[in-house]
Amino acid sequence: MFSNSFFPEKACYFVGIGGVSMSALALLLSERGIRVRGCDARESHFTRKLRAAGLRVTIGEEEISENTIVYTEAVDMHAANLERARRAGKRLLSRAELLGRIAEEYPHVLAVAGCHGKTSATAMLAHIFSCGKRAFTCHIGGEDLDLGNYHCTGGDYLLTEACEFRRSFLRLKSEIAVVLNTDLDHTDCYRDHDDLLAAYRMFAESADMAVVNADDAGARSIPCALSFGLYAGDVRAKHLFGEGERYTFTVTEKGTPTVRIRLRVHGKVQIYNALAAYAAARLAGFTPEEIRRGLESFHGVKRRFEKVGTLNGAPVICDYAHHPREIAAAMDAAEGICAGTVRVVFQPHTYTRTRDLMKDFVAVLRRAENPIIYRTYAARERFSFDGSAVALVSRVPEASYVQSPENLKKRLLEEVGKADVVLALGAGDIYEIVKGIVDV
Repeated sequence: MFSNSFFPEKACYFVGIGGVSMSALALLLSERGIRVRGCDARESHFTRKLRAAGLRVTIGEEEISENTIVYTEAVDMHAANLERARRAGKRLLSRAELLGRIAEEYPHVLAVAGCHGKTSATAMLAHIFSCGKRAFTCHIGGEDLDLGNYHCTGGDYLLTEACEFRRSFLRLKSEIAVVLNTDLDHTDCYRDHDDLLAAYRMFAESADMAVVNADDAGARSIPCALSFGLYAGDVRAKHLFGEGERYTFTVTEKGTPTVRIRLRVHGKVQIYNALAAYAAARLAGFTPEEIRRGLESFHGVKRRFEKVGTLNGAPVICDYAHHPREIAAAMDAAEGICAGTVRVVFQPHTYTRTRDLMKDFVAVLRRAENPIIYRTYAARERFSFDGSAVALVSRVPEASYVQSPENLKKRLLEEVGKADVVLALGAGDIYEIVKGIVDV
C-alpha cells in the first residue's frame, strides 16, 4: 500500500501509541506490512489491545532505533526521546501528517469535522458502509460498540474523523467533507471564532463536496453540496417521536420524504449526527433504505452516554462531554430518562478551555443540582489557577470540589437515590475513575 520512499525501512515508532486515534493508525499500518512499535505514558485498554495484536508497546520513554517517528499532537514536543530523534536527523511525523499521507492511498476519503459529534457521526457512517457491503476502512476517535476504533473491509473508502486541533484537518484531502458544527474550542490555537471558522471553511473547500449543518450559524456560510438540519437544510428530520430520549423521525430531501429512521442511541443531538451521516452517504451513492439499515444498526460508542454500572441503585452514565454545548446536550438526554435528580460529576479538560469558556461552563453547570467538580485533567498543559477546577467551583455556588476517587464515591453515596441518574462528564480520566467506583 505504501511506497518504499514513504516507509523505506518498512518500520516506524509511535510516541503516544495508546491514544484512541494513534492506536487505530498503528493497527492500520501493521496490517499493511509496516513494523510498528511505540510507547505511551500509561497503560490502557488500547495498549493492551495493541499487544494482543502482536505490537510491542512500552510504558515510559525508551531509545528509538527507527528512523520514522509518529507523534500525537497531545504530547510534549520537547520530550527527551523526541529531542534526541530530532538531533539525530530522524523523520518526525505528526499524527495529522501520517493520516493525510494514508488518505492519499485511498480512491475515496470521507472526513467528518466539528467541535462535537465527530466520533458518533463517523461510526454511523461505518455502519452504513458495513450494511451496504462496501469496501471501507474506518478510523474512529472513539470505540464503536461493535466495530471498535478501527475496522477494515477493504481499501475503497477511508472514513475518518478530521480534528480541528492545531488545524490538523487541513492536512487531510477528502472527497466528501462533513462540518457538523463550528462552536469555539481549542482557544490555545485559535484567536477567536472567526479564526476557527476560517479553518473549517478551508477544510470544506479543499474537498470535492461538502456537507454542512444549516442550523449552525458558522457552518451554514460554507458552500456545500448538501446541507442538513432540524430547522433548515436540504436534508431534514420531520415528525419526531421521542421515547426514553431515543428518537424516530422521517428524513426529507428538499421537502420530499424518503425514509423513516429509528435511532437506538440517546439524545436529540444524535439526530444531527444521523442527518449528517445520511447526507454524506447519499453523496457516496447509498440509497435511503441502505442508510436506514446502517443507522438502525448503530448501538453507540463508548463514553458517549454509556451506562457503566449503578451506584445506590441509580444508573451511572459516562459521557465524553467536555465543552459547554456538549454538557448541555448530555444533561438534556439524562433529564429525559430520569425520574429523580440528575447528579452531575464534571471533570474539566485543560486549563485554557476552562479559562476561556468559563462563562459558558458556569452557566451550564448552574443548571445542575449540587454538581460535583472533579480535579482538572491537564492533558498537555501546565497548571493555571484561572482555568482550574477550583476557579470554576468558586463561580458555581451550588458546586463542590472533589479530587480523589474515594471522596467522589463517598459524596455520591451520601447524595444519590435510586430514582436519580449519575452523569459523569469529561474527556480525561474520569471515565476510568467512575468505572472503578460503581457497582457493575
